[in-house]
Amino acid sequence: MHTTSQSFLPFVPATETRPELTPRALILGGIFGLLFGAVTVYVGLRAGLTVGASIPISVLSISLLRAFGRASILENNIVQTTGNSGQSIASGVIFTLPALIFLGFDLEYTRIFLLALLGGLLGVLFMIPLRRQLIVQEHGRLAYPEGTACADVLLAGERGGSFAGRVFLGLGLGGLYTFFQNENLFGAWPGTPDYQPQWFKGAAIRAEVTPAVAIPAVAIPAEATREAAALAEAVMAATIPTAETTSTAGKSSSA
Repeated sequence: MHTTSQSFLPFVPATETRPELTPRALILGGIFGLLFGAVTVYVGLRAGLTVGASIPISVLSISLLRAFGRASILENNIVQTTGNSGQSIASGVIFTLPALIFLGFDLEYTRIFLLALLGGLLGVLFMIPLRRQLIVQEHGRLAYPEGTACADVLLAGERGGSFAGRVFLGLGLGGLYTFFQNENLFGAWPGTPDYQPQWFKGAAIRAEVTPAVAIPAVAIPAEATREAAALAEAVMAATIPTAETTSTAGKSSSA
């Protein structure tokens, strides 16, 4: 069933002029891009996953620009776009360039910089003509969950009052929770609770209780892991013929 897209009405009308591409927005966005890009490289190479930075950057931008005076929603949008672009380019670098090592290339700074720069420019050039088709014309049909949530955060900061208060309340509670949970500071409660049942020797049930990441994990005993590996080897030996068996079968068929 084909659904018609809703009419696209921007929050800031085209007839209204507000500060947008200001020096402070570009500088702050560049700083956030460097910080979150470095975090993305570390976490991506360490854990194999990355975290979207648009919403945290939006909250930080609203807080910092408000301290330097009244900021428009367009300025905050420039900050989060610039900062998130650095994080996105870092994700593309760490998930593609390591393949060059296997091909025998050296990862020099100039080569990494040029590939990241050209990749970012290519993405921008592709997005310019696709914006009308993917965002304006598909408004109301394509959800864009992260972009919608980021827009709600920016709108809350623009409206102020109780809307912005909820955003900063959540940020403050999350910061306090992490501060007291940090093992190097207070360690009031463990970041990863560990339960080892006596009825299943060697097993453990753990869970990440950090608000940012909540991933339950079940540890399997080493004995069960070795049994599973032995079973897998037996299955492979029974289903995949060895070279000796293949040669013997070939001799029998030729005879």
